[in-house]
Amino acid sequence: MLRISGSNRKLCNGVSRREFLHAGALGAGGLGLSQLLAAEDANVAATAGAGFGKAKNCILLFLYGSPSQLETFDMKPKAPVEIRGTMNPIASSMPGMDVCELLPHTAKIMDRTTVIRSMTHSQPIHGVAYAMTGIPAIDVGMELSPYDPAHHPWFGSVVEYVDRRRRGGEADFVQNVALPFHFSSQRSDQPFRAGPYGAFLGAGFNPTWTEFVGKGTVDIHKERANGQFSFDGPEPYLGCDKETHFRIASTAPLPSVTLDRIDRRRSLLTQFDQSRRDLERSPAGRSLGKFQEMAFSLVGTPKVAEALDTRREPQSTRDLYGMTLFGQGCLAARRMVEAGTRLCSVFWDEYGLAGDAWDTHVEHYPRMKDQLMPPFDRAFSGLILDLEQRGLLDETLVVCISEHGRTPRLNSAKGGGRDHWAKAYSSIFAGGGVTRGNVIGSTDSQAGEVTSRPVGPKDALATMHYLLGIDPHTTIPDRNGRPVTIVPEDSQVVTEMIA
Repeated sequence: MLRISGSNRKLCNGVSRREFLHAGALGAGGLGLSQLLAAEDANVAATAGAGFGKAKNCILLFLYGSPSQLETFDMKPKAPVEIRGTMNPIASSMPGMDVCELLPHTAKIMDRTTVIRSMTHSQPIHGVAYAMTGIPAIDVGMELSPYDPAHHPWFGSVVEYVDRRRRGGEADFVQNVALPFHFSSQRSDQPFRAGPYGAFLGAGFNPTWTEFVGKGTVDIHKERANGQFSFDGPEPYLGCDKETHFRIASTAPLPSVTLDRIDRRRSLLTQFDQSRRDLERSPAGRSLGKFQEMAFSLVGTPKVAEALDTRREPQSTRDLYGMTLFGQGCLAARRMVEAGTRLCSVFWDEYGLAGDAWDTHVEHYPRMKDQLMPPFDRAFSGLILDLEQRGLLDETLVVCISEHGRTPRLNSAKGGGRDHWAKAYSSIFAGGGVTRGNVIGSTDSQAGEVTSRPVGPKDALATMHYLLGIDPHTTIPDRNGRPVTIVPEDSQVVTEMIA
């Protein structure tokens, strides 16, 4: 008699996962585990509510550093100037939903979206890992330690793991891609940040990273608040040349490396691997083997290279997204999901120095006006319109999210500044089973406290998994083989945002 240990949380039909697997084993005369899991998935799908599995794929836009809710989707024009700031609201295509005047293109597509104004949690640090994994809590030390064993796997890594388990093996196309370059690799004065890693699932479930190929076209001067670090040079997030495209990081062949040489290397690697079977049986060995095989397949497969080559698009389409690093990254993400990728993450990351991107402690208004909002406006609106025009929006979940929000009250830094604030902030969703023209939750007169329908980042993750057809109570094995739910067990699907 087979018993499967794991979470005792209820599935969508009220039956616990443990009860289902136990009953399945008794009734099926000893089915294999993969067959039982497939039967469970079918049972969940048959009994789940509206929207379950509606999203075929997902494009995740992560704005590192955290944009201000007060200058995006939760403006407070009647608040004092030290709260509301200097920017004005404009009407959008969603009745009653004003947005910042620096988002004129986004204003036109707001009727396709759902905005959550009541995102909230208690950890106002740059917790990308907290926002996008199932980990219950992190601290600053963990944020700067990507390989801390306490971390949980990235959202895309979990999706890939569950999908592989359902399929019984690898897909025929890369499934978990991240752009534009390895996260936090382009800042010069700090260690890498945590977040987009396979964690206890193994390095084989890290996202497949790309490299940005191209040049920035707009020079900029940036410096840290303390003036200790600065950057002067071309900023690709402000503008990039027409040669801009992407390729798989560390696996794209050098000009002198032919496919014959790659095949010879594969042969040598195969011979070598025959002598280390013990390693291959270990979790580390399995992860390494998966990474090597994926690397070889991506080098020799033109389909991935073609999908990442945004130069293949008409210039009019490229201009729709904006000729910036984030814009062309969003375009590449659309091309990747169209080609068969399940989940593509596009980061607006720090470039040149730490404390960059949307982390506007200093010169908040100059940076929002000149560096951040216009490129975002083009890229986000362009992505929604392009997906819609291609008939892909209904099957593609688009998520734009960050770690937290910004303080309601401006600080006294040069150019104004807003500091970290996690008590209330906004995120925006579209496509793939999401309602249209919808606002969820509300905040007080200063956008500082949630006044209705609080939504935590784990609730957002639960909803994203649900829309992709993954029960949020699914368990995955930790480093010791113990079952861990993919999001904390008290996480809730935000049913109000499901069409």
